[in-house]
Amino acid sequence: MRKKPYLTDAIIGNSKMLATLTKDGQLQRLFWPNIDYPQHANRFYTGIYIHNEGEGGATSFIHEDGWEHLQSYEEDTNILVTTARNFELKVEITQTDFVVPGMDIFVRDYHVKNQSSLPNRMSFIVYSDFTVDDRKRYSTVMFNPVDDCLVHYFRQYAFAVGSSMDAAQYQSGSALEAARTNKLSGKVIINKTDGALSWDLGDMGGGEEKRLTVYITAGSNLGGAVSCLAKAKEQGPDELHDRTARYWEEYLLQGRAIHIEDEKTRQVYTRSLLAFKLLNDEETGAFIAGPEVDEDYDYSGGYAYCWGRDAAYIATAATVAGYHDLVSKFYYSTMATQRDDGAWEHRFYTNGMLAPTWGIQIDEGGSILWGIHKHYEITKDDIFLNTIWPSVEKGANYLTMFIDLETHLPLPTNDLWEKREGEHLYSTAAVYGGLIGSAKLARKLDRVDLAEKWERTAERMKKTVEERCWNEETGSYLRALKLAVDEKTFTEAALAGKETVVEEDRKGYKTYRLMEDSVVDISLLGLNVPFGMIDENSERMIKTAETIERLLTSPVTGGLERFPGDVYIGGNPWILTTLWMALFDIKISNFEKARAYLQWAVNNANHLCLLPEQIHKETGQPAWVMPLTWSHAMFVLTVIALEEAGELNNG
Repeated sequence: MRKKPYLTDAIIGNSKMLATLTKDGQLQRLFWPNIDYPQHANRFYTGIYIHNEGEGGATSFIHEDGWEHLQSYEEDTNILVTTARNFELKVEITQTDFVVPGMDIFVRDYHVKNQSSLPNRMSFIVYSDFTVDDRKRYSTVMFNPVDDCLVHYFRQYAFAVGSSMDAAQYQSGSALEAARTNKLSGKVIINKTDGALSWDLGDMGGGEEKRLTVYITAGSNLGGAVSCLAKAKEQGPDELHDRTARYWEEYLLQGRAIHIEDEKTRQVYTRSLLAFKLLNDEETGAFIAGPEVDEDYDYSGGYAYCWGRDAAYIATAATVAGYHDLVSKFYYSTMATQRDDGAWEHRFYTNGMLAPTWGIQIDEGGSILWGIHKHYEITKDDIFLNTIWPSVEKGANYLTMFIDLETHLPLPTNDLWEKREGEHLYSTAAVYGGLIGSAKLARKLDRVDLAEKWERTAERMKKTVEERCWNEETGSYLRALKLAVDEKTFTEAALAGKETVVEEDRKGYKTYRLMEDSVVDISLLGLNVPFGMIDENSERMIKTAETIERLLTSPVTGGLERFPGDVYIGGNPWILTTLWMALFDIKISNFEKARAYLQWAVNNANHLCLLPEQIHKETGQPAWVMPLTWSHAMFVLTVIALEEAGELNNG
């Protein structure tokens, strides 16, 4: 299978089908019937063959050299328009891509214009390579002469590729070179992944434009995919376009009314709301961290999963933006993923199945409970509270048991960056926020006994943080206690007089720990934002924020990095970390600086107003995963926090 680019530029979908594309309009990945898996697209190339050039002519695919591209979304929609121009061939193609809400139909609408003053005979070529279920084996491709389409299928997945116009040629299997020469063999069926179609556009006069609409439709069998294609052809591209545009218009009208004077800021805010829905599963309500770009785990553990942590931030942003039903549905989905003992595992597929994991991260359970309380605090939805309460009770009770009796902090787990194991202060803050939020819900339901128990556990954690975890030398709180390290690091620390401890499990395996991790980390802001353990006006919290800003501001591009020595994708500034500081600045009424950080994020959105995870610290270009849903969540939270303070439009 083709190695796909790590960076994509655009997403379209309908919360059941998700497509990612690059700025040249090329389809890179296609997920269905869930937005996280399986992925079916290998290559989908479109191009023009000009007959006037004689026998030596070749198809020019519009993602290849010789084409220039402009790309934008239709305003306030998830309808993508890519214009490709080839000045040598004197051809312009405008490509409109969208997925129809409530239907398994991906529309690719093409307007082909002969920009020459002379007539040209042209053919439009599609090369379609589907590795169905992300497999290069076992697939079949066939031409269906009755419905005039290619069908790719494997087991319970089938995809039909056809048009409103009858194809002039077709070929099943080994079709790329045939597509380049526009000489398709007429092979009907073969156990291969690829095929091609050619449509004769006829003689096009100088300046003449012709339209061809290509549909990709999905079904659980051949009949389902072909039937869906028939519906697409029957309704036609204009009706399907209008239906899609209306859907997104109505979706945005559900949101909170907010006046944003700066046009680019408004565009990024709106794009954030639209991205929330694309990256939210229609059936379960689960949010994914981002569209998958690293399926082979080359640099990460993948992104198309639902983490409790990321999703709690995203859900909170969606809640404050007015999408209450969407968020309730997400939290209801967490009831199904919760263990019987009240814990939540590391991450899940959107259908609720446990995803690949490297162990519990206790901040995620705390974040979910914190988010549930925030959602109720805003909506005052008693039906939601009564429905979710059993999960809250189990979850909070689990957190009170998951405590180190020596430190009174949560027992060691992986940190939020999934880099190290220990008793992290960010995790502590998240558990604190979850317990305090749960206690407020318990009091609402007259469960004072539970509220007091959970509050006692939370206050003991806070006391340890204040009494044991301040580092005068760095001018910040410690990042963690009981940090797990390798034996060499442990030995060096012990020889240097640092406090250490060795733990041994029942099988005799040893874990070496440093009692203090003094690294300054952006996540220490979590002590205040959003979990409220430490007051924002306390001298220590302000000093911690100042230390973070001094040590972690990226010198060339600006923005904040995660921690000194970060090597992940080069150790760049992140959108979410920078907006984290903006949120803290809003809390302490430093509005001018908060607006500057917000503007930095706006400036680093891509040409479609999507936000990546990271910005390259030297070039200022998007460096990894776009869009990252958590980045967009922090953007929405920052905009609304500034608006509520009356400071959004005061710059």
